[in-house]
Amino acid sequence: MTDDGVSIEARYEPSPVSGTEPSDQVALVVGHGFSGALERPALRRVASAFRQRTAVITFSFRGHGRSGGRSTVGDREVLDLTAAVRWARGLGHRRVATVGFSMGGSVVVRQAALCGKTDEIQPLHGVHQGERTGRSPGRTVGAPGPLGAARGSAGWADGAAPDAVVAVSSPARWYYRGTAPMRRLHWAITRPTGRLVSRYGLRTRVDPGGWVVDPLSPVAAAPLIAPTPLLIVHGDRDPYFPLDHPRMLASAADPAASELWIEPGYGHAETAASPELLSRIADWAAAHAAAHA
Repeated sequence: MTDDGVSIEARYEPSPVSGTEPSDQVALVVGHGFSGALERPALRRVASAFRQRTAVITFSFRGHGRSGGRSTVGDREVLDLTAAVRWARGLGHRRVATVGFSMGGSVVVRQAALCGKTDEIQPLHGVHQGERTGRSPGRTVGAPGPLGAARGSAGWADGAAPDAVVAVSSPARWYYRGTAPMRRLHWAITRPTGRLVSRYGLRTRVDPGGWVVDPLSPVAAAPLIAPTPLLIVHGDRDPYFPLDHPRMLASAADPAASELWIEPGYGHAETAASPELLSRIADWAAAHAAAHA
């Protein structure tokens, strides 16, 4: 359950090869792209590859799969990721890395930046998220304010800060429409007919209210992550986001705590990731999370 009262479906899979106790294993918490979900084949393939090296938590973002709520396309999804990271800590994992693909990539960058920092998170138009979904309501969300206010004076990020972050195929900035796939995606998000296609064709429920205030962008969030290690992975054949996106993220991030991998021949997100690339990502995340924790 997220801090704003959304029920999130998730799955925990310990690794059979990297230690017998959760405290001995790094946990990778994986955020999928828009229209993905826990049971989608691409995410299950990622989980299977990662599990050969680490424990894995996969989940469906709000508005996806059997999770509650509606998608806010990267804004309040930071609360979904936070709930999953806290779950990993609660299971006994001392070292946790987050890995996000496409929309999930923007979420892991923003979530890591907001741990211990402040940002304005979207009010849901004066209602509980739980009221939107018919589930038990969470805290009332009022006017925009510090994200830390969601959990009172102790701060929302207790137990949620990752030990390493990997953003794969992530956008750097909002409202990008420079490629045909992104123009189609914006239609699916912003138009009533598009949201119907999203709901019934992509099985993704989009919040029709949109953003009241633009959330902190990934490129603005990137410099706030240090000293937590950050890996940015992008393909030179990505049909959604050209190479200026990962380069903008890398330029904004602290060079002492970040790396950029431009992968030849790689397309977009979890669907196009090869087993070899997934293995390298898992190895990097596990090693850097262990070193940073």
